[in-house]
Amino acid sequence: MDFLRLFGRDDVSSKDIAKERLRLILVHDRANVSPQFLEMIKSQIINIISDYVDIEEEGLEIKLTRMKKDEDATVPALVANIPIKRIKHVARA
Repeated sequence: MDFLRLFGRDDVSSKDIAKERLRLILVHDRANVSPQFLEMIKSQIINIISDYVDIEEEGLEIKLTRMKKDEDATVPALVANIPIKRIKHVARA
């Protein structure tokens, strides 16, 4: 899957690909967005964050879920767990 190969992991097994696809389908069902949309969000978040930090690819998790707003309503929520290896020193403008 493209998301898993984003970090140079060409040795991804078919089991891992199937697991990622199933996870995206479950997130889609919970958040009412397409797996492609979620994949696009993940890619853009990673691209932006990578300008400022080196990301630890193990343990990276970005998902769209629903959180309880009050007794009768839920709202979509973006939940990200992005382990950081190192913060890059970027010149401040």
